[in-house]
Amino acid sequence: MESTMKEIRGGASVLDMDPKSTVGGGVEDVYGEDCATEDQLVTPWTTSVASGYSMLRDPRHNKGLAFTEKERDAHYLRGLLPPVVSSQQLQEKKLMHSIRQYQLPLQKYIAMMELEERNERLFYKLLIDNVEELLPIVYTPTVGEACQKYGSIFKRPQGLYISLKEKGKILDVLKNWPERSIQVIVVTDGERILGLGDLGCQGMGIPVGKLSLYTALGGVRPSACLPITIDVGTNNEQLLKDEFYIGLRQRRATGQEYSELLQEFMSAVKQNYGEKVLIQFEDFANHNAFDLLAKYGTTHLVFNDDIQGTASVVLAGVISALKLLGGSLGDHTFLFLGAGEAGTGIAELIALEMSKRTDAPVEETRKKIWLVDSKGLIVSSRKESLQHFKQPWAHEHEPVKTLLEAVKAIKPTVLIGSSGVAKQFTKEVVEAVASINEKPLIMALSNPTSQAECTAEEAYTWTNGRAIFASGSPFDPVEYEGKVYISGQANNAYIFPGFGLGLVISGAIRVHDDMLLAASEALAAQVSDENYSNGLIYPPFTNIRKISANIAAKVAAKAYDLGLATRLPRPENLVKYAESCMYSPVYRNYR
Repeated sequence: MESTMKEIRGGASVLDMDPKSTVGGGVEDVYGEDCATEDQLVTPWTTSVASGYSMLRDPRHNKGLAFTEKERDAHYLRGLLPPVVSSQQLQEKKLMHSIRQYQLPLQKYIAMMELEERNERLFYKLLIDNVEELLPIVYTPTVGEACQKYGSIFKRPQGLYISLKEKGKILDVLKNWPERSIQVIVVTDGERILGLGDLGCQGMGIPVGKLSLYTALGGVRPSACLPITIDVGTNNEQLLKDEFYIGLRQRRATGQEYSELLQEFMSAVKQNYGEKVLIQFEDFANHNAFDLLAKYGTTHLVFNDDIQGTASVVLAGVISALKLLGGSLGDHTFLFLGAGEAGTGIAELIALEMSKRTDAPVEETRKKIWLVDSKGLIVSSRKESLQHFKQPWAHEHEPVKTLLEAVKAIKPTVLIGSSGVAKQFTKEVVEAVASINEKPLIMALSNPTSQAECTAEEAYTWTNGRAIFASGSPFDPVEYEGKVYISGQANNAYIFPGFGLGLVISGAIRVHDDMLLAASEALAAQVSDENYSNGLIYPPFTNIRKISANIAAKVAAKAYDLGLATRLPRPENLVKYAESCMYSPVYRNYR
């Protein structure tokens, strides 16, 4: 991946430190949230000590009926609450019962967002304790529908909106955000939201959802997270005509106007928050995603979840699947449907891992990986007409027009879909892969569920129960001929929260490919024999905080090894250090 980016940026590496770009800065734990233990008393500061009615309206400090008698006296809450004193556990039980009454996932999403706006710790307590049930609500697939209807369900802003109107004033806009100690920014321009296309300003649901997972799954403090949408217009005619649309009503800005706005944004972020703030690019269109990652990879701490996060989680699944498939990574042949940012990113990381394991140059290991795009198999005869990020995958082969023909010609052991188009793994395609392999690995990664290349039921049925299947969004267990099959979910949420935590705790100032490989290997190592016996190639989400801590430790270790870490001295036990830095949603006692 870094080799591809180096080509785009003219040979520059993330390890080449430009003195002009490495200014000081970073964040600190201003309020003592990290260093105080859960049983220590903390002061509920806002701009002054929070109390009374304002305290009940502050989501960070509000505990609802869980305020003790002593706290009600000390903070002028008498009469503002009913007399009963409840526990956080009882509140959680009550809210989960309430949420489960809703029939539609979008209703549950709205209920969760409303909870976050009034009681932050209870929101994260619910999400952490019920992660497998609530993850599909606050993240994919429900967040996709939420973005489509964001204008209708919008109630209060949850992040920063930076539009073309703010050009020349972006630094001032950043200063309007009430928090000064920011560690992670997730930013989108809304042009390619999941598999749903251009949703413009309504793409804000993605940064909000991602950052809620940074906190719940990775333990990054909520106050250190900042969701941002950059609004340069939209080419979605339906939104432009929608009276409830909340963004700029104009066609998308491109070219120099777009580049100048992004340049101003990136410079302002570093100036305001320092060198060590992580900027995660999310759901940018292919043509911008690669250029932004290449341009800012050597000057900022940047990470593209669609390219790098997806690649890392899929590589982890492939590594763990080797125990079920047999053979080494270099023994397998990969065929991708989809050659965008996700597909090429995954392919490059697999090639890098293969190169690392076999000591073969990455140019050689790439030849084990084939990609199909909308025009057919990517081959050398098409090289001149290909976008730059597809060119490394143009191998010698006669032209092949369809996926089915490609399967028959290439004979892959692993079939991976990242096309964003539903139902592309047809019965004929899956049966062809199954005829070549005893245990075919099929990964239908496109989100949301409605856009998956095939369903879990189809994969198991068409392979007579022999497939090892994983998808991007969750599928229910499938019963086939008396046996229940539980499919894996190649969800980026396995990787990016722990990956980001590793960057934060090490004070890393750049992202390197070796960190992505370390994250993949750490995730694969968390799959137990019991998981394998059930056909799973990913561990259950119930252990996600432990998984994230292990990923963070491996990423941080690699940052120290590469000389990219600034938090010194290096902690002796990085796993324990990562766990000690994680945000706890348990209510605090106020003095």
